[in-house]
Amino acid sequence: MSVETIVPPAQHQTSVPAAEILHSANCGLVVERVAQVRAELRDEAVSFVRQLADEVNTKQAGSATMLVFEETFGTKDRIHVLLHLASLDGYYELVQLGGWAAPGAGTDGWNRLFTPGSVQETVLMPQFWGMYGTRVDGELERQSAVYRTAGPVSIPPARQQTSLPDDRILHSGNAGIVMHRTGQMVYDLRSEARQFGREVAESINKNLPGECTVFVYEEAFGQADRLHWLIHVKDLTTYLSLLQLHVRDEEVRDIYFRERIAPEKGGGTWARLFIDGSMADVALTPQR
Repeated sequence: MSVETIVPPAQHQTSVPAAEILHSANCGLVVERVAQVRAELRDEAVSFVRQLADEVNTKQAGSATMLVFEETFGTKDRIHVLLHLASLDGYYELVQLGGWAAPGAGTDGWNRLFTPGSVQETVLMPQFWGMYGTRVDGELERQSAVYRTAGPVSIPPARQQTSLPDDRILHSGNAGIVMHRTGQMVYDLRSEARQFGREVAESINKNLPGECTVFVYEEAFGQADRLHWLIHVKDLTTYLSLLQLHVRDEEVRDIYFRERIAPEKGGGTWARLFIDGSMADVALTPQR
C-alpha cells in the first residue's frame, strides 16, 4: 500500500481540478489559522472545517484554496488551516462571502468547537530579494519582479524562488508532509539571515528534486523579521534523505560552516543570524 493511499495529499480534499488549485508554490499569500479542537467534539469540529474549506474552494476557485492539516507529531487535535490567496485583495472577497463562517453554522462553530483563545492566524508572504529594506549584493534585488514592475505591484509566488520544473516541485497541495519552520532573525543581521534562508532552501531543492521542496516566506502583520520556511516532503522517509544530504554533501555543509558575517559586525557563521532558541518546527499531515 502506497503512502498516498494511506494519507492522500491535501489537494484530494477538493473536487476542484489540480490545475485550478492555489497552493504554497503558486499563491500570493498564505493565511495559516491554527485552532485547538475540544477533544469531545473532534468529529464535529473536523466536519465543520472541511465543510468550510469545501465552500471556499468551490465558490472562490481560482482566487482562494483552503486546505486542512493536522500536526503529525505534536499537539493532538490541533487543526492547521492553510488558506491560499491569489493576492491580498482576495481576502476582501472571502470576507464578502462570509469569511471563516461555515454555511449554516456562522462563526459560532469556531466558538463552540475550539478551545477559547486557541485560534491564531499568521499571514505568510513569499519572500523576494530586497524585501523589507534588506540587501543582498545590489544586483539580485534589481532582478525581482517587484523592482522591475512599474505601476501596481503583486507579490511574486514562491515558485519563482527556484528554477525547478513544475513536475519536480512539491507544495502544500501534493506533499505528503509539510514542515513549517520559523526563526527570529537578529535585527542587525537581517539581510544576512534572509540570504542564508534562501540559500539553504535552494540547496535542498537542487539536491532533492521531486522529494523535497523548500520555500521561504515573510510574516506580514505579525512579528517583524521572523522568517518562515515551508518544507514540503514526499513522505516521512524523505526526512532521512534530508539528514543524509546535510552529512554527506560538502557543498551543502559549506553553507552552514562558511563565515557569513562581516568582520566589522563580529564575524561568524549562520549560528549568529537567529536569536537563540527561536527556531522551531512543526510537521503537518493532510487531514483525511
